Amino acid sequence: MTTAHPVPGETRPGGRTARTRQAVLAAVFEELGEGGFAELTMEKVAQRSGIHVATLYRRWRCIEGLVCALLTDLSDGVPLPDTGTLYGDLRAMARSLAAFYEEPRMRRLIEAVVSAAARHPQAATALRSFFEERLPLSGGMVERARERGEVPPGTDPVEVMSALGAPFYYRMLIVRRPVDTHLAESAATAVWAAARAGAYVKTDSGPVDETTDPPTPHAGATS
Repeated sequence: MTTAHPVPGETRPGGRTARTRQAVLAAVFEELGEGGFAELTMEKVAQRSGIHVATLYRRWRCIEGLVCALLTDLSDGVPLPDTGTLYGDLRAMARSLAAFYEEPRMRRLIEAVVSAAARHPQAATALRSFFEERLPLSGGMVERARERGEVPPGTDPVEVMSALGAPFYYRMLIVRRPVDTHLAESAATAVWAAARAGAYVKTDSGPVDETTDPPTPHAGATS
């Protein structure tokens, strides 16, 4: 299944600045689809978008800044579910991630961002800021689960969402295989079970005693 994504920037407020951003990020998106990150240049983006290259450098500074801005825009289109249960929310989120990264251009985008972050401090800062903002936002589903008693008190939403996303990035960036629905289902089920068992509870007690038995599932969790 291929999901349709909005043209980057199209949901932003109106005005000249918004139109410029929309044109530029749409151009980056198209250039990535045609040639990948290795062939992406400010000059190509300027030519395709019709925006002067000096404007690109002034607003985004480098090609890595453009790519990170594109990732942020596109990720804003991934819905945050509220199904009424943590398991349902995790499954819905995992399926949305799978659909998002199912398209080759989306995989090339995340590859480009991670590659840029390894080489350029500005790109690394942009990538870190993206996850620092997105993970707590997505973690709202975990906060709701805590209020419903599905997971133990102190369950860290950021840790839960990090664990949910990790298999996708391992699949794409390490073993370099496409993501699919099976990966989404297995990731959601594993994270749900671990959350119920208290695996993501914040603790200030220091290193875990390796002789201690693993925690039992949270008494208030539903099956």
